[in-house]
Amino acid sequence: MRADIDATAVYPRPAEQVWAALTSSAALAAWLMPNDFEPVAGRAFTFTTKPAPGFDGIVRCRVLELDPPSRMVWSWAGGMGLETTVTFTLTPDGDGGTRLRMHQTGFHGLSGQLVRRILGSGWPRLLGRQLPAWMDELTGTASGPVPVSCAAGWRAYLGVVRHWRDAATR
Repeated sequence: MRADIDATAVYPRPAEQVWAALTSSAALAAWLMPNDFEPVAGRAFTFTTKPAPGFDGIVRCRVLELDPPSRMVWSWAGGMGLETTVTFTLTPDGDGGTRLRMHQTGFHGLSGQLVRRILGSGWPRLLGRQLPAWMDELTGTASGPVPVSCAAGWRAYLGVVRHWRDAATR
């Protein structure tokens, strides 16, 4: 069983500002998690947070691709055998704005679906509130939260239901 998280937000900012928020260790620490990130293809890094049952609080990552200021891909591994890939894609969105798409793939099995559900509820808050708040603070402007479209729940839920239905009819 596979599912993914696909979140999109549009920021009223140029791509360079959004890119800086994705590729600065200090910025990532402010809106995501403390880390030792450096924007270098091939470089391993970690995020750290509070441990939880089945999770030691460490997310082990590697920069797989880096194409400034439009695309970055990370491996993302931690807790319950989770090994996913996170892709950030930035595209212009008229009037100087930037569309950010965050796509996380690789959630396998029941434990993967549990983690996907947890992360799927967190990414909209991170991308819609915490990231814009950090950019507002950095620039001294007040654009506020942005809406985030996140196709994590229903898409995965339908996959689970189809899997059970197909298994029952065999």
